[in-house]
Amino acid sequence: MANKVMRNVTHCIFDMDGLLLDTERIYEEVTRQIAASFGRPYPEATRFRVMGTTEARSAEIAITECQLPITTSDFLKRYTQLCHERLGNVPLLEGAERLLRHLHANKVPFALATSSGADMVELKSTYHKELFALFNHKVCGSTDKEVANGKPAPDIFLVAASRFSKPAVAGDCLVFEDSPNGVTAANSAGMQVVMVPDPRLSEERCSHATQVLRSLADFKPEQFGLPPFTD
Repeated sequence: MANKVMRNVTHCIFDMDGLLLDTERIYEEVTRQIAASFGRPYPEATRFRVMGTTEARSAEIAITECQLPITTSDFLKRYTQLCHERLGNVPLLEGAERLLRHLHANKVPFALATSSGADMVELKSTYHKELFALFNHKVCGSTDKEVANGKPAPDIFLVAASRFSKPAVAGDCLVFEDSPNGVTAANSAGMQVVMVPDPRLSEERCSHATQVLRSLADFKPEQFGLPPFTD
């Protein structure tokens, strides 16, 4: 993939699932379990289309593409129950804590922009409350009334930028994402994007990101004009 120009930024916005927290594998297992209960497979291509979307949109895609004889409401009831059983003690992904603490120590404002609802964010961050308290603010796409359209629409990132104590200009924001839908949303918002993709994603599905990394541990803040790590 060709190197892209990396511009200096002043604010950071983070997705959560599959980027900071190791939750995507749980979502995949839960949806596969629901599909299997109807004798249906859960294809990888469908999995990647679901990634990054709101809970309701994820359900609609899974129901349609897996041909499940179930309503969106009933799917979400099953999905939420199964997730609640498995999401209470989710580990952080490599490099996440180091980067968040580094930005906080250097007074770089950063926000969370997740497609999850507020209750799910609370559940998933149960064992990381102190770390998640470092965010300037959190935008929870599935329950936030200001987020009219979920990813791949830009709404969630524009709302997140507007809620900093001094609203941030889109071009001054750097988004961190793991899903193609999230990268598209950030691009549409006029923001640069660092992508940490699922290793199963093709290079082509990642080509619209500003930078693609194996993990957040590989991020070099100085490439975007942010204070470098000193450890």
